[in-house]
Amino acid sequence: MRRVKRVPPLSTRLPHLGKRIPLQLSKMPKVTVPKRPTSAGLMASLFLLSLVVAAPLRAQTSNQTSTTAPSPSMPTAQPSTSAPPPPQQNSSPQAPPATTQPATQAPANAAVPTTGQQPTTPSLPNQDQPTETIKVQVNEVNLIFTVTDKKGKFITGLKRENFGLLDDGRPPSAVVQFTQQTNLPLRVGIMLDTSSSIRQRFQFEQDSAVEFLLQILHRNDRAFVEGFDIQTDLAQDFTNNVDLLNEGIRKLRPGGGTALFDALYRTCKDQMLTLRETGAVRRAIILVSDGDDNYSRVQESDAIKMCQRADTIVYSISTNISPSKDKGDDVLKAISEATGGQAFYPIKLEDVAIGFRNIEEELRSQYHLVYRPADLRMDGSFRTIYLQATDPRYHVRAQKGYFAPRPPQ
Repeated sequence: MRRVKRVPPLSTRLPHLGKRIPLQLSKMPKVTVPKRPTSAGLMASLFLLSLVVAAPLRAQTSNQTSTTAPSPSMPTAQPSTSAPPPPQQNSSPQAPPATTQPATQAPANAAVPTTGQQPTTPSLPNQDQPTETIKVQVNEVNLIFTVTDKKGKFITGLKRENFGLLDDGRPPSAVVQFTQQTNLPLRVGIMLDTSSSIRQRFQFEQDSAVEFLLQILHRNDRAFVEGFDIQTDLAQDFTNNVDLLNEGIRKLRPGGGTALFDALYRTCKDQMLTLRETGAVRRAIILVSDGDDNYSRVQESDAIKMCQRADTIVYSISTNISPSKDKGDDVLKAISEATGGQAFYPIKLEDVAIGFRNIEEELRSQYHLVYRPADLRMDGSFRTIYLQATDPRYHVRAQKGYFAPRPPQ
């Protein structure tokens, strides 16, 4: 057993503080070493001593650097952290207060993003928000209707209190909006019968359809052109360009059988029901046909229901110019009345253009009513609409009903 020499008290000078810090070590206990004594024990003690001395220094330097180090709200001070401190700050004790002045000004500068990192981090999540938008279904009914007198003249200027309304047998819970001579944007479809039965008068129908589009389309309106026989031919999709619509009408050629119900069903389903509009619009189809159907798979009632689901008014212009009406004329009347439209029966070929002009006048003389049903159930059932003017001299023409929405999937 050998004894280790006792280490005397030490004092260490901190050169940058100009002080002496006396440090005393307790007596070292006797330890047993397997071999001859070395200076390892003395070196270990000195190492421990240096740690004790350096601890307050590190604490002071960390406090100094924390005043100048940038916080998360100070992005403009980040580039200066990699640079060493100025020499004059270490040479005099007045240097630390000088370094704290930029730190007090940094929050004011941090309010204005000067680096490229600050504005991008909060803006990126906001740009992705539309993909997580929650859709809220509003239970409101948009009703477009027309008022005429007994002679068929359009009546405008009426007020909300001039009408009585029942939705599925009950008054509405609230009337949200009532507009006279509405200028809601139009979404119009021209459906021309291209079967072989109308071959001789087809060109005149084309001319009348083009003239109608020239008069009816305004800036926010859109229209499409379609021909049908046993199949449908979408000659021009929705557009505001009358030249393109004219080209589409001219491309149609008559020939084949007639699948009227199939064409109307498919058109309302594919063209009208799929419309995605940011605001309310008026949907209307101008159906030019003789009403005869000899090739459809769906029934007349199915085509009417699809028009009602798509909130589409159907105006019919019969191409039957014989003195007597036939079954096809009754079909056109049933479709038009069920959807809130009207059927026109030209006496001679030139009257087809008159039918288009009457539709144009009606589209500019309509009323728009928005209301909330009293007991709307989200079950997809059909709900009837009964709208009548309080003045018995006036006749109201509106759709017979609508299908309630189903719960969102």
